[in-house]
Amino acid sequence: MDATENSGKTDDIGMTDAEKRHDELTRAPKSDESDAAPRITTSTTESGATRIDIAETAAVRPGIDPKDK
Repeated sequence: MDATENSGKTDDIGMTDAEKRHDELTRAPKSDESDAAPRITTSTTESGATRIDIAETAAVRPGIDPKDK
């Protein structure tokens, strides 16, 4: 499961949370699909704890200079 997943329910305008997020992040004139890419991933450990990690595909990662890519 990632941060953009939800129950798939739509709201009164007929969009899921994931669809609204994608729409908002790609609406700007110079935006592209990579702007809407998930920035975190979540998983549940065997003990039931939720683990949150920075996605490997995130455009900006803590501690990594984007110029080094």
